Amino acid sequence: MSRKDVMVPFEHQQSAHCETGVISNLMRFHGLRVSEPMAFGIGSGLFYSHMPFLKMNGIPVTSYRILPGHIFKRFSRNVGVKMERASFRDQDQAMRALDDVLDQGLPVGMLTSVFYLPYLPKAFRFHFNAHNIVVFGRRGDEYLVSDPVMEATTTIHRTALVRARFAKGTPNTNGRMYYPTKVPIDADLKQAAAKGLRRVARDMSNTPLPMFGSKGITYLAHRLRNYERRLGSRRALLYVGNLIRMQEEIGTGGAGFRFMYAAFLQEAASLLNRPELREKAMEMTAIGDQWREFAFEAGRLVKGRAEAGSDLNTLADRLQRIGEQEQRFFKELARTSR
Repeated sequence: MSRKDVMVPFEHQQSAHCETGVISNLMRFHGLRVSEPMAFGIGSGLFYSHMPFLKMNGIPVTSYRILPGHIFKRFSRNVGVKMERASFRDQDQAMRALDDVLDQGLPVGMLTSVFYLPYLPKAFRFHFNAHNIVVFGRRGDEYLVSDPVMEATTTIHRTALVRARFAKGTPNTNGRMYYPTKVPIDADLKQAAAKGLRRVARDMSNTPLPMFGSKGITYLAHRLRNYERRLGSRRALLYVGNLIRMQEEIGTGGAGFRFMYAAFLQEAASLLNRPELREKAMEMTAIGDQWREFAFEAGRLVKGRAEAGSDLNTLADRLQRIGEQEQRFFKELARTSR
């Protein structure tokens, strides 16, 4: 069946992170201008967890954010955005649903697998099924794509898009798509930002289990000291390499999220008339710098280029200091955000 071409007048802006970038870009289309850091803060996206009981490819999962999709859910709840969400078993039905929304003149967000997006450089394509993009039109069998991590918009063939939307693995993408049906352009962003800030401060400082929140960082530091004894040198370095991959390549990670949260605190200082948040933003930026240095040192260790005297213990010492600083930071933030 032939379909008419359609192109929604969608403004693309490159972003640091896919989910927050999609939020910011979709909100702008609907008349609510929200920066990516503000979307991250209102959506309470910052979190930390090291879960030895949950493994991917046999290696414990470390995450620097809340679960995929939850930033959008929290942002929508705090701002009052109404969202239509759908997932599918049938691929043809999923594409018909996409076409129907595009025909209404609306851009559509969706969950895809990075591995099956042919417009991405091969070096960046790996099996990660929680990458958010926006489709905003079609020309024949080519769909117009706004991928937040790309500098400009691009296209993807219908067959490739189906494959990316129905990739197997964890999470199972199930052709998931979503789009706003109501966006309050007069939303109370002040109240929404305050809610988002309080939740991150609470979750990072008061989550009781030791592997979650800022305590999870020192928890991982303790485990890191025992990696070589428990795992052997080769597997210990494999674990560290995956830790850095999770931090620097998947979902923006440790330093990137800290820099984004610092930018949110800067905006929130003006929005909430809380100048003390500017000082907290500077502290968060300094912590982000330390995460980046940790990744650099760990990368050198994995590649066999570490400086003399640098080993897993010195790496654990650095991580321990970061964890202690974050515990103090978020306890103070929890007190000032009440």
